[in-house]
Amino acid sequence: MIITGILSYASYYYAVIGIQSSERQVLVLLFVIQLFIFASSFAHLTIAAIPDAQTAGGIVTLLMLMMTMFSGVLQAPQALPGFWIFMYRVNPFTYWIGGIGGTQLHDRQVECSTSEMSIFDAPAGQTCGQYLESYLADAPGYLLDANATENCEYCSIRNGDIFLAGSKIFWSERWRNFGIMWAFIIFNFFAAIMLYYVFRVKKWSFAGIKKAKKT
Repeated sequence: MIITGILSYASYYYAVIGIQSSERQVLVLLFVIQLFIFASSFAHLTIAAIPDAQTAGGIVTLLMLMMTMFSGVLQAPQALPGFWIFMYRVNPFTYWIGGIGGTQLHDRQVECSTSEMSIFDAPAGQTCGQYLESYLADAPGYLLDANATENCEYCSIRNGDIFLAGSKIFWSERWRNFGIMWAFIIFNFFAAIMLYYVFRVKKWSFAGIKKAKKT
């Protein structure tokens, strides 16, 4: 899993993300390796109590789909009703996606396309920058040309942090998320060992259980 993680990281990181700070490069590598180790531990957990690989594969597919759906990316956490917010909080993908996404996209400049721009005209005698001066002081976006006097183009998002905040993903929580994922991995291996013992090693019999109750 470690070798597979390194190869996967090398195949996309520099081509897609580019060169970043040493901390971010190393942390993304650790997150990628961690994902493969988690997948291995989750597979062991699932197969330990299931009689055949086909059934286990179907269960894993369903659970992975649910983890993806409730990770806070396809639907923002604040939009999830009642019970499903619980699913978001106990979902390992919530923390893995939050960690690797926040690390890779932190402080990256967003460039809106023309169709994504808010286009308007400034009042007569004012430039776009003068017209929006007080608004831009606290605005999450940026003005494309502050000196223009018409067809002012405003992009509502300045950088990746602002975009990710809508999904409750923050750069400051990157190491916390990395640690939480290890807690899930350790749990998976521990539970896999226990389930393997209960379903494949320990010999249960009705007579033995009945005798134990009488004792």
